[in-house]
Amino acid sequence: MRLRPVFKRLAQACVGLALLGGASAALAQTYPDHPVKWIVPFPPGGAMDSIARTLGESMGKQLNTTFIVENRAGAGGNIGAASVARAKPDGYTILIVANGMAVNPALYTDLNYDPIKDFAPISLLAVVPNVLVTNPARTGATSVQDVIAKAKAQPNHYTYASAGVGTSIHLAGELFLSMARVEMLHVPYKGSGPAIADLLGGQVDYMFDSITSAKPHIEAGKLRALAVTTSKRSAALPDVPTVAESGLPGYELMPWFAAFAPAGTPPEVVAKLNAAMRKALNEPKVRATLESIGAESIGGTPDELRDHLARETAQWKTLVKERNIKIN
Repeated sequence: MRLRPVFKRLAQACVGLALLGGASAALAQTYPDHPVKWIVPFPPGGAMDSIARTLGESMGKQLNTTFIVENRAGAGGNIGAASVARAKPDGYTILIVANGMAVNPALYTDLNYDPIKDFAPISLLAVVPNVLVTNPARTGATSVQDVIAKAKAQPNHYTYASAGVGTSIHLAGELFLSMARVEMLHVPYKGSGPAIADLLGGQVDYMFDSITSAKPHIEAGKLRALAVTTSKRSAALPDVPTVAESGLPGYELMPWFAAFAPAGTPPEVVAKLNAAMRKALNEPKVRATLESIGAESIGGTPDELRDHLARETAQWKTLVKERNIKIN
Protein backbone atom coordinates (compact mmCIF):
# COMPACT_ATOMS: atom_id res chain seq x y z
CA MET A 1 0.00 0.00 0.00
CA ARG A 2 1.38 3.40 -0.99
CA LEU A 3 1.43 6.22 1.56
CA ARG A 4 0.02 9.54 0.51
CA PRO A 5 2.74 12.25 0.26
CA VAL A 6 1.69 14.03 3.46
CA PHE A 7 1.69 10.81 5.46
CA LYS A 8 4.98 9.82 3.91
CA ARG A 9 6.55 13.12 5.05
CA LEU A 10 5.15 12.62 8.54
CA ALA A 11 6.56 9.13 8.68
CA GLN A 12 9.97 10.41 7.59
CA ALA A 13 9.82 13.14 10.22
CA CYS A 14 9.00 10.62 12.93
CA VAL A 15 11.91 8.45 11.87
CA GLY A 16 14.16 11.51 11.91
CA LEU A 17 13.04 12.45 15.42
CA ALA A 18 13.58 8.91 16.62
CA LEU A 19 17.10 8.89 15.19
CA LEU A 20 17.79 12.30 16.74
CA GLY A 21 16.53 11.11 20.12
CA GLY A 22 18.72 8.02 19.83
CA ALA A 23 21.73 10.15 18.97
CA SER A 24 21.09 12.41 21.99
CA ALA A 25 20.83 9.43 24.30
CA ALA A 26 24.03 7.96 22.89
CA LEU A 27 25.83 11.29 23.36
CA ALA A 28 24.68 11.48 26.96
CA GLN A 29 26.03 7.99 27.68
CA THR A 30 29.52 8.86 26.47
CA TYR A 31 29.53 12.48 27.62
CA PRO A 32 32.04 13.86 28.37
CA ASP A 33 34.81 12.14 26.45
CA HIS A 34 37.02 15.22 26.06
CA PRO A 35 37.58 18.51 27.93
CA VAL A 36 34.75 20.97 28.49
CA LYS A 37 35.36 24.65 27.79
CA TRP A 38 33.85 27.00 30.39
CA ILE A 39 33.57 30.56 29.06
CA VAL A 40 33.93 33.37 31.62
CA PRO A 41 32.88 36.62 29.87
CA PHE A 42 34.95 38.83 32.18
CA PRO A 43 38.68 39.14 33.02
CA PRO A 44 40.41 36.73 35.44
CA GLY A 45 40.46 37.45 39.15
CA GLY A 46 36.83 38.32 39.85
CA ALA A 47 34.15 36.35 41.70
CA MET A 48 32.78 34.88 38.46
CA ASP A 49 36.20 33.58 37.44
CA SER A 50 36.82 32.13 40.90
CA ILE A 51 33.46 30.35 40.97
CA ALA A 52 33.99 28.79 37.54
CA ARG A 53 37.48 27.55 38.42
CA THR A 54 36.40 26.17 41.81
CA LEU A 55 33.39 24.32 40.43
CA GLY A 56 35.29 23.20 37.33
CA GLU A 57 37.90 21.44 39.41
CA SER A 58 35.26 19.47 41.34
CA MET A 59 33.15 18.70 38.27
CA GLY A 60 36.21 17.52 36.35
CA LYS A 61 36.91 14.93 39.04
CA GLN A 62 33.28 13.80 39.05
CA LEU A 63 33.00 13.48 35.27
CA ASN A 64 36.56 12.28 34.68
CA THR A 65 37.48 15.16 32.38
CA THR A 66 38.98 18.65 32.47
CA PHE A 67 37.06 21.92 32.62
CA ILE A 68 39.12 24.56 30.83
CA VAL A 69 38.24 28.10 31.92
CA GLU A 70 38.56 30.61 29.08
CA ASN A 71 38.16 34.32 29.84
CA ARG A 72 36.51 36.06 26.89
CA ALA A 73 35.83 39.58 28.17
CA GLY A 74 34.27 42.64 26.58
CA ALA A 75 31.05 44.60 26.04
CA GLY A 76 29.63 43.93 29.48
CA GLY A 77 29.91 40.18 29.06
CA ASN A 78 28.21 40.16 25.66
CA ILE A 79 31.22 38.96 23.65
CA GLY A 80 31.61 35.79 25.69
CA ALA A 81 27.87 35.15 25.86
CA ALA A 82 27.44 35.54 22.10
CA SER A 83 30.27 33.08 21.44
CA VAL A 84 28.52 30.42 23.53
CA ALA A 85 25.15 31.14 21.90
CA ARG A 86 26.78 30.27 18.54
CA ALA A 87 28.72 27.23 19.85
CA LYS A 88 27.88 23.64 18.97
CA PRO A 89 25.14 22.43 21.37
CA ASP A 90 26.96 19.33 22.55
CA GLY A 91 27.77 20.24 26.17
CA TYR A 92 31.44 20.96 25.51
CA THR A 93 31.05 24.74 25.68
CA ILE A 94 29.26 26.26 28.67
CA LEU A 95 28.90 29.76 30.04
CA ILE A 96 28.89 31.34 33.47
CA VAL A 97 27.03 34.64 33.76
CA ALA A 98 25.70 37.06 36.34
CA ASN A 99 22.76 39.49 36.51
CA GLY A 100 23.89 41.07 33.27
CA MET A 101 22.23 38.19 31.41
CA ALA A 102 18.88 39.60 32.54
CA VAL A 103 19.82 43.29 32.29
CA ASN A 104 21.59 43.51 28.94
CA PRO A 105 18.47 43.04 26.76
CA ALA A 106 17.15 46.31 28.20
CA LEU A 107 20.47 48.14 27.87
CA TYR A 108 21.72 47.11 24.43
CA THR A 109 19.64 47.73 21.30
CA ASP A 110 22.07 45.73 19.15
CA LEU A 111 22.38 42.63 21.33
CA ASN A 112 23.30 39.78 18.98
CA TYR A 113 21.86 36.97 21.09
CA ASP A 114 18.64 36.26 22.95
CA PRO A 115 19.24 35.31 26.61
CA ILE A 116 15.98 33.34 26.73
CA LYS A 117 15.95 31.61 23.33
CA ASP A 118 19.64 31.05 22.63
CA PHE A 119 20.63 29.22 25.82
CA ALA A 120 19.78 26.06 27.72
CA PRO A 121 19.73 26.77 31.47
CA ILE A 122 21.84 24.46 33.60
CA SER A 123 21.82 25.74 37.19
CA LEU A 124 21.92 28.75 39.45
CA LEU A 125 25.28 28.62 41.21
CA ALA A 126 25.80 31.25 43.89
CA VAL A 127 24.93 34.68 45.24
CA VAL A 128 27.54 37.31 46.14
CA PRO A 129 25.67 40.09 48.01
CA ASN A 130 26.42 43.73 47.39
CA VAL A 131 26.95 45.95 50.42
CA LEU A 132 26.30 49.68 50.76
CA VAL A 133 29.54 51.21 51.99
CA THR A 134 30.77 54.71 52.67
CA ASN A 135 33.97 56.44 53.69
CA PRO A 136 32.98 57.50 57.23
CA ALA A 137 35.48 60.35 57.23
CA ARG A 138 33.73 61.87 54.19
CA THR A 139 29.99 61.41 54.89
CA GLY A 140 29.65 60.53 58.57
CA ALA A 141 26.67 58.30 57.65
CA THR A 142 26.01 55.47 60.10
CA SER A 143 22.81 53.96 58.66
CA VAL A 144 20.58 53.72 55.61
CA GLN A 145 18.28 56.27 57.20
CA ASP A 146 21.23 58.67 57.43
CA VAL A 147 21.93 58.22 53.74
CA ILE A 148 18.31 58.88 52.80
CA ALA A 149 18.00 61.91 55.08
CA LYS A 150 21.19 63.49 53.74
CA ALA A 151 20.16 62.86 50.13
CA LYS A 152 16.70 64.36 50.67
CA ALA A 153 18.21 67.44 52.28
CA GLN A 154 20.61 67.95 49.36
CA PRO A 155 19.34 66.34 46.12
CA ASN A 156 22.10 65.40 43.66
CA HIS A 157 24.76 66.63 46.08
CA TYR A 158 25.98 63.16 47.04
CA THR A 159 27.64 60.71 44.68
CA TYR A 160 27.67 56.94 44.36
CA ALA A 161 30.26 54.98 42.44
CA SER A 162 29.77 51.86 40.36
CA ALA A 163 31.83 49.38 38.36
CA GLY A 164 30.10 50.57 35.18
CA VAL A 165 26.66 51.20 33.71
CA GLY A 166 24.36 48.20 34.02
CA THR A 167 26.45 46.28 36.56
CA SER A 168 24.72 44.93 39.66
CA ILE A 169 26.63 47.58 41.63
CA HIS A 170 25.03 50.30 39.50
CA LEU A 171 21.55 48.74 39.55
CA ALA A 172 21.67 48.37 43.33
CA GLY A 173 22.13 52.13 43.53
CA GLU A 174 19.40 52.90 41.01
CA LEU A 175 16.94 50.62 42.79
CA PHE A 176 17.82 52.32 46.08
CA LEU A 177 17.23 55.81 44.65
CA SER A 178 13.94 54.73 43.09
CA MET A 179 12.56 53.18 46.28
CA ALA A 180 13.89 55.88 48.62
CA ARG A 181 12.74 58.63 46.24
CA VAL A 182 16.01 60.48 46.42
CA GLU A 183 18.58 61.51 43.85
CA MET A 184 22.38 61.18 43.84
CA LEU A 185 24.93 61.56 41.07
CA HIS A 186 26.09 58.28 39.53
CA VAL A 187 29.85 58.04 38.88
CA PRO A 188 30.61 54.98 36.71
CA TYR A 189 34.11 53.49 36.59
CA LYS A 190 35.71 50.79 34.48
CA GLY A 191 35.54 48.11 37.12
CA SER A 192 35.14 47.86 40.87
CA GLY A 193 38.85 48.42 41.60
CA PRO A 194 39.16 52.06 40.51
CA ALA A 195 35.71 52.84 41.95
CA ILE A 196 36.56 51.61 45.42
CA ALA A 197 39.96 53.32 45.21
CA ASP A 198 38.22 56.68 44.78
CA LEU A 199 35.77 55.81 47.56
CA LEU A 200 38.69 55.13 49.87
CA GLY A 201 40.35 58.33 48.71
CA GLY A 202 37.28 60.44 49.45
CA GLN A 203 36.43 61.37 45.85
CA VAL A 204 32.95 59.78 46.01
CA ASP A 205 30.47 59.26 48.85
CA TYR A 206 28.86 55.83 48.56
CA MET A 207 29.05 52.54 46.69
CA PHE A 208 27.06 49.32 46.54
CA ASP A 209 30.16 47.18 46.16
CA SER A 210 30.49 43.41 46.08
CA ILE A 211 31.23 41.90 49.48
CA THR A 212 34.19 40.16 47.83
CA SER A 213 36.11 43.40 47.25
CA ALA A 214 34.62 45.53 50.04
CA LYS A 215 35.07 43.19 53.00
CA PRO A 216 38.85 43.69 53.51
CA HIS A 217 38.35 47.47 53.65
CA ILE A 218 35.42 47.10 56.04
CA GLU A 219 37.44 44.88 58.36
CA ALA A 220 40.33 47.36 58.23
CA GLY A 221 37.98 50.17 59.30
CA LYS A 222 38.54 52.16 56.12
CA LEU A 223 34.95 51.71 54.94
CA ARG A 224 31.73 51.53 56.95
CA ALA A 225 29.20 48.87 55.92
CA LEU A 226 25.65 50.20 56.18
CA ALA A 227 23.51 47.41 54.68
CA VAL A 228 23.55 44.40 52.35
CA THR A 229 21.30 44.24 49.30
CA THR A 230 19.95 40.70 49.67
CA SER A 231 16.70 39.81 51.44
CA LYS A 232 18.63 38.03 54.22
CA ARG A 233 21.80 39.00 56.06
CA SER A 234 25.04 37.68 54.65
CA ALA A 235 27.07 35.06 56.50
CA ALA A 236 30.14 37.03 55.46
CA LEU A 237 28.91 40.13 57.35
CA PRO A 238 26.34 38.80 59.84
CA ASP A 239 26.19 42.00 61.89
CA VAL A 240 25.32 44.18 58.91
CA PRO A 241 21.55 44.60 58.37
CA THR A 242 19.76 44.34 55.04
CA VAL A 243 18.57 47.43 53.20
CA ALA A 244 15.02 46.15 53.62
CA GLU A 245 15.24 45.95 57.40
CA SER A 246 16.98 49.33 57.52
CA GLY A 247 14.05 51.38 56.26
CA LEU A 248 13.28 50.27 52.69
CA PRO A 249 10.91 47.27 53.01
CA GLY A 250 10.84 45.15 49.87
CA TYR A 251 14.28 46.20 48.67
CA GLU A 252 16.23 43.26 47.28
CA LEU A 253 19.02 42.86 44.79
CA MET A 254 20.52 39.40 44.61
CA PRO A 255 23.70 39.40 42.50
CA TRP A 256 23.57 35.87 41.16
CA PHE A 257 25.77 33.63 39.06
CA ALA A 258 24.46 30.85 36.83
CA ALA A 259 25.55 28.39 34.15
CA PHE A 260 24.10 27.98 30.67
CA ALA A 261 24.77 25.85 27.58
CA PRO A 262 23.85 26.68 23.97
CA ALA A 263 20.19 26.13 23.09
CA GLY A 264 19.62 22.66 21.69
CA THR A 265 22.06 20.94 24.04
CA PRO A 266 20.56 17.47 24.74
CA PRO A 267 18.56 17.44 28.00
CA GLU A 268 20.46 14.35 29.13
CA VAL A 269 23.75 16.26 28.86
CA VAL A 270 22.28 19.27 30.67
CA ALA A 271 21.10 16.91 33.41
CA LYS A 272 24.63 15.50 33.82
CA LEU A 273 26.11 18.98 34.11
CA ASN A 274 23.40 20.05 36.54
CA ALA A 275 23.96 17.03 38.78
CA ALA A 276 27.73 17.62 38.83
CA MET A 277 27.30 21.32 39.64
CA ARG A 278 24.85 20.70 42.47
CA LYS A 279 27.07 18.01 43.95
CA ALA A 280 30.08 20.34 43.76
CA LEU A 281 28.15 23.16 45.45
CA ASN A 282 27.50 20.88 48.42
CA GLU A 283 31.12 19.83 48.91
CA PRO A 284 32.63 21.35 52.07
CA LYS A 285 35.84 22.38 50.27
CA VAL A 286 33.91 24.16 47.52
CA ARG A 287 31.57 25.86 49.98
CA ALA A 288 34.53 27.05 52.03
CA THR A 289 36.22 28.49 48.95
CA LEU A 290 33.06 30.29 47.88
CA GLU A 291 32.49 31.63 51.39
CA SER A 292 36.03 33.04 51.39
CA ILE A 293 35.00 35.39 48.56
CA GLY A 294 31.61 36.18 50.12
CA ALA A 295 29.66 33.80 47.85
CA GLU A 296 26.75 31.69 49.06
CA SER A 297 25.90 28.46 47.22
CA ILE A 298 22.45 28.09 45.64
CA GLY A 299 22.06 25.31 43.09
CA GLY A 300 18.72 24.35 41.54
CA THR A 301 17.15 22.79 38.47
CA PRO A 302 17.29 24.04 34.86
CA ASP A 303 13.57 24.92 35.05
CA GLU A 304 14.14 26.99 38.18
CA LEU A 305 16.90 28.92 36.44
CA ARG A 306 14.71 29.47 33.36
CA ASP A 307 11.92 30.92 35.52
CA HIS A 308 14.39 33.02 37.52
CA LEU A 309 15.90 34.53 34.36
CA ALA A 310 12.45 35.40 32.99
CA ARG A 311 11.45 37.18 36.22
CA GLU A 312 14.73 39.08 36.46
CA THR A 313 14.59 40.14 32.81
CA ALA A 314 11.14 41.65 33.32
CA GLN A 315 12.13 43.35 36.59
CA TRP A 316 15.24 45.05 35.25
CA LYS A 317 13.54 46.09 32.01
CA THR A 318 11.09 48.08 34.14
CA LEU A 319 13.82 49.72 36.25
CA VAL A 320 16.04 50.54 33.24
CA LYS A 321 13.09 52.29 31.58
CA GLU A 322 12.01 54.10 34.76
CA ARG A 323 15.51 55.38 35.55
CA ASN A 324 16.38 56.03 31.89
CA ILE A 325 19.58 53.98 32.17
CA LYS A 326 21.56 53.95 28.94
CA ILE A 327 24.88 52.62 27.70
CA ASN A 328 26.84 55.65 26.49
